[in-house]
Amino acid sequence: MSESTRMLLGLALGIVVMIVLVMKTKVHSFMALLIAAMITGIIGGMPISDVTLADGTVQTGLITAIQEGFGSTLKSTGIIIGLGVMMGGILEKSGAAEKMAYSFIKLIGQKNEEWALAITGWFISIPVFADSAIVIFAPLCKAMSKVTGKSVIGLALSLAVGLQLTHCLVPPTPGPLTAAGMFNVDVGQMIIGGALISIPMLIVVVFYTKWIGKKIYQVPNDNGGFDRKEFKQEYIKSMDELNAMMDAKPLPGFWVSVAPIFIPIVLILLKTVLGFAGISNDVINFIGSPIVALGIGTLLAIYGLVPKEDNKKVLKMMDDAIKDTGIIMLITGAGGSLGNVVKVSGIGTALGEMVTSWALPAVLIPFIIAALMRIALGSATVAITTAASLSAPLMSVLSISPLLMSISCCVGAISFSYFNDSGFWVFNGMFGLTELKDQVRCKTAVSMIMSVVGVIELLIAQFFI
Repeated sequence: MSESTRMLLGLALGIVVMIVLVMKTKVHSFMALLIAAMITGIIGGMPISDVTLADGTVQTGLITAIQEGFGSTLKSTGIIIGLGVMMGGILEKSGAAEKMAYSFIKLIGQKNEEWALAITGWFISIPVFADSAIVIFAPLCKAMSKVTGKSVIGLALSLAVGLQLTHCLVPPTPGPLTAAGMFNVDVGQMIIGGALISIPMLIVVVFYTKWIGKKIYQVPNDNGGFDRKEFKQEYIKSMDELNAMMDAKPLPGFWVSVAPIFIPIVLILLKTVLGFAGISNDVINFIGSPIVALGIGTLLAIYGLVPKEDNKKVLKMMDDAIKDTGIIMLITGAGGSLGNVVKVSGIGTALGEMVTSWALPAVLIPFIIAALMRIALGSATVAITTAASLSAPLMSVLSISPLLMSISCCVGAISFSYFNDSGFWVFNGMFGLTELKDQVRCKTAVSMIMSVVGVIELLIAQFFI
């Protein structure tokens, strides 16, 4: 058995064991992910501990890879999740989230909530990291569910698909920006091309999110959890019912309600735009970092929405909101451990080299590499970068548009959101999805639907570009 075959076998066995443990045993998802990482690394040939080679370089061991993957994942998401749920707790308990939801519905019209959230996500994810945006907008999705009677799953998933599309396809997010650079594609062309190809993908997948919202009918309750039941049309509230319900509640004003979300988004956007323009400002770089921006948003929520409440009561609002985030962080970090083991062991490189040797339509080569990288590593940005680095050298022997090849990398990276993707666990934890079957029918299913639509678009576009 060749080394690359053994590494790929290790990854396959690790994933199979993880699925069996989650579905059929009492082993927690956190432990199942760690066990999968260990199986993948051991069968893939990784040393257990770090090894110093003859030339003085250090080969990373399995335990180190697990620890570093866990730490690096939480480094980028842990503080954001903590601040976001604290802010969200105040938005929910103060009535600000309901005020935003009600105002949003009156503006867009009832029955258009999923479309509005999808478009919101599409725009927001260009400057804002997708996982951060899910955390920031979670209170709005929950409040819209309570106000309208629609499933929070369908609403939140609509937001998530919009976030995922522009995160993977439209610069200045890191993945598509890197792909454009490697294929020498003008960034303006990449923005236009990525935006255009994402529109049909968004339209198709929102129909699915509306459908799955009826199949997984789940609404937030007053205890911070979720109530699951069979969908009935009578659960959906009419506009008259909404008006009567909102009039009966003492809700805060609109602007003080939206400020904790709006101000962080503006700060992050400002930092991104200035950076894209080549302008560096230490103050903007500081307040525009997601951690600081969300910290500012949380302070605005505390002192803008509950200024007269007792200190202990406000602290309890935040404590209640954050008490369930520990397991979200553990699972998210373990997913990062699995992805890092695959990366360090060389499994990702073996997958890429295998695909480049296949006889395929040129436009599908970067797509398949990126899709396999996404399955193996979990990170869309790393998948795009790997696919671009392996595909770019082929341009000298291929007669195809560099723009299409760079977009193909990005579409492939959308394709498979599952256990080693931090966004997969952040979404599931934020919106109460605990069953593996439901988790796959949400984040995994929408990523597959969008990538299939994207492949069809690429195959058609190659005849015109």
